Amino acid sequence: MNKIKKLVIVGDSAFAEVAHEYFDIDSDYEVVAFAVERDFLKRNEMRGLPIVPFEELETHFPPGTHEVYVATVYTQLNRLRTRLAAAAKLKGYQLASYVSSRAFVWHNVQLGEHCFIFEDNTIQPFVTIGNNVVMWSGNHIGHHSVIHDNCFLASHVVVSGFCNIGRNTFMGVNATLANNVTIGEDNWIGLGVTIVRNTAPNQLFKGEQPEPAKISALRFFKVKE
Repeated sequence: MNKIKKLVIVGDSAFAEVAHEYFDIDSDYEVVAFAVERDFLKRNEMRGLPIVPFEELETHFPPGTHEVYVATVYTQLNRLRTRLAAAAKLKGYQLASYVSSRAFVWHNVQLGEHCFIFEDNTIQPFVTIGNNVVMWSGNHIGHHSVIHDNCFLASHVVVSGFCNIGRNTFMGVNATLANNVTIGEDNWIGLGVTIVRNTAPNQLFKGEQPEPAKISALRFFKVKE
């Protein structure tokens, strides 16, 4: 792919490494560096590229010729990613987005800035996705739904039609929303949780592990030790 834009990724975590791989292979961005806040700077290089202090970013990679993507996950219920993206924008950087070439995004979907959409997401007609949203692989976003700013959806989340997800919300692996459900701001919806009614702001729904059966796995399968 022809590389016509230069990009700095903020962060040096596993997500930053993954983001580098996706931008490098499946976008028109050339990743030229990483940046980390000075207090958290533990190394000077990753994947053959320099890591510079975020506070000095504009002196190394000017905003007129470089864009920024902040590759942090849902730390502080998405506040860290939100804060660093706002700081980069204040420095004058344009915020980059990545949408996988293997994602299905209907033509009239409205997508905000600084989003990361992995492969195998299905985003149906009339969906609106705000700014600074991360959608890991394999989610289904039903028609006419709205995902507000700073949300993080892990893999295989099902959002039915006409849902409204408040800002800063996290949805874990295999979480499900029924049709016409509104999720309040700052909700944490754990893995495998099914929500069928509206939720208030600042609520936490934990995924529960089932109790083990009374019979052991080896005995059930008649395995002789």
